Amino acid sequence: MNTIIKVKNISKSYSKGLLALDKVSLKVNQGKVLVIMGPSGSGKSTLIRTFNGLETFDTGEIDILGIKINSNYNERRIQKIRKRVGMVFQQFNLFPHLSILDNITLAPLNVQKRSRVDAEEFGMYLLQKMGISMHAEKYPSQLSGGEQQRVAIARALALKPELLLFDEPTSALDPERINEVLDVMRKLAQEGMTMVVVTHEINFAKDVSDQILFMDSGKVIETSTPDIFFSNAKHERSRKFLNQLDK
Repeated sequence: MNTIIKVKNISKSYSKGLLALDKVSLKVNQGKVLVIMGPSGSGKSTLIRTFNGLETFDTGEIDILGIKINSNYNERRIQKIRKRVGMVFQQFNLFPHLSILDNITLAPLNVQKRSRVDAEEFGMYLLQKMGISMHAEKYPSQLSGGEQQRVAIARALALKPELLLFDEPTSALDPERINEVLDVMRKLAQEGMTMVVVTHEINFAKDVSDQILFMDSGKVIETSTPDIFFSNAKHERSRKFLNQLDK
C-alpha cells in the first residue's frame, strides 16, 4: 500500500518559545482517512498546514506523495505538492466577484492550463456531485454557508488531487448545515479519496476515519483506530477530552 504522507519528528516553535509542534510523526496510506482531534491550541491546524507549505517548521521532514520538504522552504517542491493536494478551510475563501462555476474553474485554467471547455465540463460535474449544480451562475453571497463549503470542496477537487486536507470544515457552519458538508466528505471517503481531517465531529470521526490522531500542546498523545479511541482510549488525556466533548 502506497504511503501518501510520512511525517518524521517535525517541530515548530513561535517567537516566545511556545512549541506549536513537538516532534510530531505520523503516516497516512493511500485511500485512508486520518482524523486529527484535540483541544484548541493543540497544534492541529498548524500540523495540517505544514503538509502543503502554508506553515513552515523548524526541524524534521515531511514526505508528501514522494516529495520531501524540510525546514528549508523550497518553493518549487511546495508548488509541486499544491498541484496534487487540495485543501478545504474553515472559512470558504471563495472569490465574491466570481460566479460559483468561475470559482471552481479558476485554478484548472490558470494552474493546469486546461481548456475552458474541459474545465467547465468538469466543474459542472463536480457541482452536480455536490448537489448544487443549479447554483453554477450565482455568486457566493447568494448561497448558504453549507452550500458555499460544498463549492469550496468542489474547487479543491477541480485540480483532481491525490490527497485532500480539511481544516475544521464545519466549524463556521450553522448546526443544520453541518451534515450537508459531512455527507459529501463521507462519499469522498467511500470513493477512496485519501483524506486528513481536523474536526470535532465525533460521529463523522467514528464512521469515516481509519485512524484518530489525538494532539495536545503540540504533541501526538495517541494514535488509535476509532473503535479503540472512542470506547477505550489508551491515554488519560484522551479520555478527559472525550468526556468534555460528551457534555
